[in-house]
Parts: sequence; C-alpha cells; structure tokens
Amino acid sequence: MPTRISPLAPFKHDIFRTIWIASLASNFGGLIQTVGAAWLMTSISSSANMVALVQASTSLPIMMFSLVSGALADNFDRRRIMLVAQCFMLTVSALLTVCAYLGIITPWLLLLFTFLIGCGTALNNPSWQASVGDMVPRDDLPAAVALNSMGFNITRSVGPAIGGVIVATAGAAAAFAANTLSYFAILFALVRWRREVTMSPLPRETLGRAITAGLRYVVMSPNIGKVLVRGFLFGLSASAILALLPLVARDLVKGGPLTYGLMLGAFGLGAIGGALLSARLREMMSSEAIVRLAFGGFAVSTLVIAFSAYAWLSCLMLLASGASWVLALSLFNTTVQLSAPRWVVGRALSLYQTMTFGGIAGGSWLWGTTAELHGATNALFVSCLLMLAGAVVGLRLPLPEFKSLNLDPLNRFNEPLLELDLKPRSGPIVIMIDYEIDDADIPEFLETMAERRRIRIRDGAGHWALMRDLEIPTTWTETYHVPTWVEYVRHNQRRTQADASVGEKLTALHRGAAPPRVHRMIERQTIVPTHYERYKRQVDVDMH
Repeated sequence: MPTRISPLAPFKHDIFRTIWIASLASNFGGLIQTVGAAWLMTSISSSANMVALVQASTSLPIMMFSLVSGALADNFDRRRIMLVAQCFMLTVSALLTVCAYLGIITPWLLLLFTFLIGCGTALNNPSWQASVGDMVPRDDLPAAVALNSMGFNITRSVGPAIGGVIVATAGAAAAFAANTLSYFAILFALVRWRREVTMSPLPRETLGRAITAGLRYVVMSPNIGKVLVRGFLFGLSASAILALLPLVARDLVKGGPLTYGLMLGAFGLGAIGGALLSARLREMMSSEAIVRLAFGGFAVSTLVIAFSAYAWLSCLMLLASGASWVLALSLFNTTVQLSAPRWVVGRALSLYQTMTFGGIAGGSWLWGTTAELHGATNALFVSCLLMLAGAVVGLRLPLPEFKSLNLDPLNRFNEPLLELDLKPRSGPIVIMIDYEIDDADIPEFLETMAERRRIRIRDGAGHWALMRDLEIPTTWTETYHVPTWVEYVRHNQRRTQADASVGEKLTALHRGAAPPRVHRMIERQTIVPTHYERYKRQVDVDMH
C-alpha cells in the first residue's frame, strides 16, 4: 500500500516555507486593495458595468499576456522574472495610493491602475506556479499546490473583512497603501532565494518559437485540453459572484463596505474548508465527480444569493461558493502541473490561466452588462443556469484522473557524429526510420504509431507521415521534418520517461535483424561540405 504523503510535507523545504509565508503578506495586501478598488468604484460611479469592470480589468491582462509570460518562465530565470513583476506592481500600487490620497481618481483611471496591476500579476503567475516544482520534489507537488491555494484563501477569509474596516474608517487610499507595503515581504524572500539554474547546452528558443511550442504541446495533450475547456466554463460562470458582490452587498442586502468585506471573508473561509476537504474528497470521488460537485455547489449558492435579502444567509451561501471555487481551480491547476514536463510547464500553466481568467474577465463584463440592463438578481440567476450547463459538459469532456506519470527527461538521446559540417541553424532536417513489421502485428503497430505521431508533433516535429513499401510490404517508414538541426536535438531531448514505453513497444514489434534504421537528411539546394572538406579548405587558406 503506497505511503500517504502529508499535506504539510512541502513545509519541510525551507525555500517553499519562506516564500509561502511571504506570499501570505502579499496576498493579504492584494485582497485589501481589491476591496478598496471595488468599493471606491461604487463611490465614484453609479454604473453596475463599471463596478464589474474592476474585476475584469485585473483578470483581462492575465488572459492577454499569460502565454508570453509562460514562454519567458520556461526560458529565463523564473526568480528574476518574479522580482521584476513584484517591483512593477509595487510601483503601480504606490502611484495608485498617491492618486487616491490626492482625490484625483476617476473611474477610468482606477481601471487603468487595476489593469496595470493585472499586467504584473500576468508576468508573475506562470513563473511563480512553475517555480513550485523547483522548490519541492515532484511527489510533494500536489500538496504544495493545495497549500498555495490554502494560503491565498486564509488571507481571503480575513483580508477582505479587514479591508472593509480600513476603507470604512480611513478610505480607499489607506487600503492601497497597505497593499503597497505588502510587496516588501515577497521581495525580501525572493532576494534571499538562491535558485540553482541548470544551463541548457542548446541556444534559448526565440519568443515566437517558444510560444508556438507551448501551444503545440497543449493542443497535442488531450488531458490538458479538457482542463482548459472546463476551466474557461467555470471562470465564465462563477465570476458572477465576485464581480457583482459589491452590488449584492449594497443593493440586495443593503450593507456597506464592512458588509462587503465580511462577504468576501465568508467566501475565503469557505475556500479554506474546500482546500482542507480536497484530499479527502479525492480519496472518495473521481476528479470529474468533484468538478461536477463544484459546479453544482456554486450554482445552488448563487441562486440563493440572487434572491436573498439577508446578509447572514448570503454569507452562509458564500461559504459553499468559496469551497466550490477552490475545489475546482486547485484540481485544474494540479492536473495541468502533473501533465506537463518541466521544459513546458510554465507555458502549460499560462494557457490554463489564459483560459480560466479569460472566462473570468469575459464573465465579469457579461454579468456586469446583464446587471446594468436587468438587475443583479437576474444576472446571478442566468449565471446559475450556465454553471449547471458547465457540469453537464463533463459528460462529454470528463476531467482525467491523476496519473503518476514520470515526466523527467528520458536522456537516452546521444547526438550522432555527422560527416557533414552542420551548423545549429542548418536545415530543414528530414528524419526517416525504417521498421520491419509482420502482417499479424500491423494493427498493433498502427495503433502504437498513432501515439508516436502525437508525441512527435507535440515535441516539435512537422509533416509526420507513415509509409509502406509497395515492393517489400513488410517495410514501413516513419518520416517527419524539423526546421533546423538544433530543433532536432531539442525535439529528442524533450522525450520523457513516460514516452519510453512507445519506443520500446515499436522496437519489440520490429522484426529486422538490426535495430530500426534511422536516416537523418538535410533538405538543401546548396552543398554542405564535409568536415574533411572544410578542414582542407581552411588549411589552403592558412597556407596562402
């Protein structure tokens, strides 16, 4: 029977523990800032759409820029990226504090500041989430993701309430000032982190090629694709609660900023409960059942909140909403992290964030517009129906179960010695691999080759084809292209331990006396010299 890993096991690692504690302070300040911005907008604008856009302006940059940030996270030092992002958000928050203190904030200026803070978050998040795997071993990764979610929701349970007190007693500028100070804790922790960076012998990918590689990997990974669709639907439907909560507090239950803060606190307290229950629920239920439970729980609580005139009842329902929120999103995040190797995990997470926060940003605008035209109650009711539809989608796109895939590099590829004097940019390169397959093994061979095709394209190959010799029917040739020699090397270095079984199965099906023959060719109309020819030419130059 496998040993159960303690949910607190990641705290054994000093750097994870230090940054986790620092993140509490940073998240605490961020939530106080959220309360201040949302309530300030209700004070300077009577438009329900403008109130909802406060959340959308924070989420929209994450949707727009996360993919670029993910490519940066996989190709540069993640610690330095986080330092840059935190310093940028510190600067923007300080300017927001000054403008609010001077009383020169307008609705659109407030949205600009929250948008810029969202840009900093978009730069920071892929590096931060991908760095969890640098701080703890893979076995502790699910627990570390759950602890990060719990840490955020611990602050969510008390931060908004305190933020409401600060806004009610000292104004929004004081809330913004508290957020500005909160960045120093995480900056101090990041400066102290001496992360070991493994230098790749290959040149760094260009930004465009890195983004393309990330998109290709996710498209050819069905499990991640299902998470993206479900994450988008959840973000789109569930965003109604957070986007319209200021209106719920002000109009439906006739409260003030303190009531709004208490409601956000109830949402965060429920999220802590969801994080504590998640491990137990995973033992009792499938991942898809938990996600459907989250959609259904959110739908029921939203329906009650839509028609409730009592703050205590709405807070009680927000406990269920918070639990549903963290159950779904932490499960989505963990599934993506466990389905992507380290070389592309930042881009996979960024695409997940793009879809989820894209849903949140689009939902914030949608529910704000609906509330503007038809009232907050009707907007919440429609979002409830959409949540139920999101649960039904699981019948066609069920979330995959956690799998203990070994996504460490396979490290079996040795760069061959070539007679031609190729440069890293030489290409295009064409690879052909010959197999000898008995007639009885053809169905199994074709099935295995379908999986090989997915892996090849996922890792950067193009123009993949499988051909059969018309004169010698037992001979099959797999062929694919890569743009340059360095991309061929990179393609082979991306192979993981989990992919090894496919190659081993093909080798077992091969009936030739020697291993499958690999032909490496270059498509060039100009002549590429051999090493000897280049050496002789250099000698002639030196002699003259």
